[in-house]
Amino acid sequence: MRRHHLYLAAVIFSTWLITVIALPAEPSLAMGTARITPSGDGIELEYAGDAGTIFKEFIPLMRSGDIRYFSAGVGVEERQAHYPPFPLKIILVAGDKAYLSRTSITISDVTGAVRLQVPAEQVTGPWLFVDLPPGTYKITGTRDGQTVVKDRVSVRAEGTTTVHLRWG
Repeated sequence: MRRHHLYLAAVIFSTWLITVIALPAEPSLAMGTARITPSGDGIELEYAGDAGTIFKEFIPLMRSGDIRYFSAGVGVEERQAHYPPFPLKIILVAGDKAYLSRTSITISDVTGAVRLQVPAEQVTGPWLFVDLPPGTYKITGTRDGQTVVKDRVSVRAEGTTTVHLRWG
């Protein structure tokens, strides 16, 4: 997984100019790191707080048949963390900026067969990461009686496909 942190490599002072050279840094806990637990039942999020204090959070990893999924993105620490690579990331949004949770999600394949149905109470944050096999899917989100549909979402074997479901 590639990190995009920077550290200060050199500062050159002169009478009129200050030049800052930034180089890639080693990964740090400043942005947070999330790993699947050894037992496979959750995601452990570890991040540094004020004064170097290390915090750990546990995010449940759910399963439906052979599909794993988890919800995250509550708070700055969760939104800045680096997560294990799952092929699909669904972001739930209201309007231009407000994040949502408590939204039921249904993912169907091209034949119309439901591959995953996530109840609203399992979507505790605005992000839903899903470990789907490569293919083309229809994603339906329902919240407060309103439904949003994304047809023909392609999920690849490599990388993460990000889909925004937007209400209002």
